Amino acid sequence: MGKQDDDGRMGIAAALVRSAFLVNAVYAESGREHGLTPQQGQLLCVLMAQPYGMSELGAMLGLAKSSLTGLVDRTERNGLVRREPDPRDTRAVRVSLTARGSRLAEEFYAETCRRIEKLPDGLSPAERDTLVRLLGRVVLDNEVPVVFQAPDDGAAAAREQ
Repeated sequence: MGKQDDDGRMGIAAALVRSAFLVNAVYAESGREHGLTPQQGQLLCVLMAQPYGMSELGAMLGLAKSSLTGLVDRTERNGLVRREPDPRDTRAVRVSLTARGSRLAEEFYAETCRRIEKLPDGLSPAERDTLVRLLGRVVLDNEVPVVFQAPDDGAAAAREQ
């Protein structure tokens, strides 16, 4: 199948893709335990920062309009999000967390962080710091939207509002 050296080395593409699968598996497992699909968990995590318009959410989550509408509809039926009029555009709506959705988002987020942070347990503190720095650069260089905040980013965002 894929080429991997005896010492565990693999190419950058394989390493990044397999890392994505690993994180997605954690997301799915955490979501199942909280009664969420992975997509609903992603939506709740994005909305923890603030309400967003549908077009903003579509761009952040990489979803087509119809897929996003279905996701928001299902999550709204579960009482986790609500649509509100956009004060800047009467034709648009913003999606925000309900009180129940906010509590569930915090629980899901904390559990998902706990599980993901355990993934590199075999690394030394210096290796972990290097991993964080390098992955952070890849994310920033590729302008990845903030779909999952670092635990202290939420506190910083709250202080700014």
